[in-house]
Amino acid sequence: MPEGDTVWQTAKRLHDALAGKVLTASDFRVPKYATLDLSGRQVLGTVPRGKHLLTRVEGGLTLHTHLRMEGAWRVYGDGERWKGGPAHQIRVVLGADDRTAVGYRLQVMELLRTTEEDRVVGHLGPDLLGPDWNPGLALTNLRADPERPLGEALLDQRNLAGIGNVYKSELCFLLGVTPWLPVGALPADRAAHLPDLARRLLEANRDRVVRRTTGLPHQDLFVYGRAPRPCLRCGTSIRVADQGDGSQERPTYWCPTCQRGPAPAPGSPQRWRERYRRTPG
Repeated sequence: MPEGDTVWQTAKRLHDALAGKVLTASDFRVPKYATLDLSGRQVLGTVPRGKHLLTRVEGGLTLHTHLRMEGAWRVYGDGERWKGGPAHQIRVVLGADDRTAVGYRLQVMELLRTTEEDRVVGHLGPDLLGPDWNPGLALTNLRADPERPLGEALLDQRNLAGIGNVYKSELCFLLGVTPWLPVGALPADRAAHLPDLARRLLEANRDRVVRRTTGLPHQDLFVYGRAPRPCLRCGTSIRVADQGDGSQERPTYWCPTCQRGPAPAPGSPQRWRERYRRTPG
């Protein structure tokens, strides 16, 4: 699933392509909006909110989209070939002047009144890349359930918005604890450092094509996607396992030497091992 930095980049591309322009093409390819036509309306802009995208259109309307696991927005120039996927995966097309934005595989797409945006994003915690960022509130939210595993708490968008599986794994590595450590067991100095560290990681990557957390040449990530390769710090084989109740894809990577705290017992089910062992990182 795209994380906060990727969604920020997507919002910027959409905003730069369409903001201030009048739509000349409007094609919704889902039954609910099949007859909807936004042509003739000016696009006011697109803003990110955590992992959500809000495209505001003249007339008090907002197109709310969420990329989920496989969704994507692509922007094309006149005459440029659309390469985001086969035509049957296109959910919406918005065009203005010489730019066309195409939404592929969007599992969440709805049109609502701009005054009702809070209905779809009001539950979110402070946005790591947003103007509402509040590190104190984010930490208070995380600590509200001290028995909850840290990795699960970081993924809960009600606590702070923008973290996914990659940053969850990388943050826990940088903090020196496993994602299964209860939030309440996180040492106070590391807990206090966590919100700022999370924000700095996302800010450092919001303009990058390739996400990096290590600062090392030719090594982009510390643990995510690296199992069973050796840890960049200690040489121990990186491990991978599921986290959570299994209802969502939650591949979780960690170093059993550099990170302290509970972890799945050796030999426990790890359905992500084969799928992710060759993920570049």
